Amino acid sequence: MEATNQPVVEQVKAFVLREFLPGENPSELKDDTPLMTTGILDSIATLKLVTFLESEFNISVEAHEVDAENLNTLGLIARLVASKTSGRKS
Repeated sequence: MEATNQPVVEQVKAFVLREFLPGENPSELKDDTPLMTTGILDSIATLKLVTFLESEFNISVEAHEVDAENLNTLGLIARLVASKTSGRKS
């Protein structure tokens, strides 16, 4: 995981813990913990996550990007956000 992605990972982790895993130990949710393939993110939760990503990071997630290849772990989510924001002025 690139150090530059860590703030994204932390923001997404906080959202996932708050919305989908209330009361869980934050240290149990790692950058590589599967979210979609384990059922933490079902279809409705995935839509909520995409909405959060789009509003929080001012990006647009395309329908074909909403899959386990891009959203299954915090690390993959951070990579997707980074790819959408790279080269853009803050």
